[in-house]
Amino acid sequence: MNIENFNDLLQAARSQPLPQRLLFVFVGVELPEDSTPEQRAQFEAGHGGALVPLMCVDKSPDELASFDVLKAEASQFGKSWALVFAAAMSGSVLAPPSSADADKPLQAMVEAIKRGDIAAYIPFDAQGQAVHLG
Repeated sequence: MNIENFNDLLQAARSQPLPQRLLFVFVGVELPEDSTPEQRAQFEAGHGGALVPLMCVDKSPDELASFDVLKAEASQFGKSWALVFAAAMSGSVLAPPSSADADKPLQAMVEAIKRGDIAAYIPFDAQGQAVHLG
């Protein structure tokens, strides 16, 4: 399935044969202090910058009716974010993955994003549309 927006992600997660848990990392974009004048100009034009994880959460697909629900929950923390990266993890036939099960994968996701290793995740903009980075 081609995931073009957040609703596609929810539909894909709900249609899997094994129960899923969705992992989300909200990021800001900052300009590193050691950036060049060219990098600064690109950043001011809306390009480039470093991804900075701000907050993370895990949810079962049933806990999210839509992107607006996730966005409203994130707004309660008062942090301005640019993108939210998403991933999914499967449970077993006997049990869905719990929030405790998601702790280590979620922290690994945060660390991967800090390193710029983002190929395994789907980034969504603030309107819930999947974006292509790079």
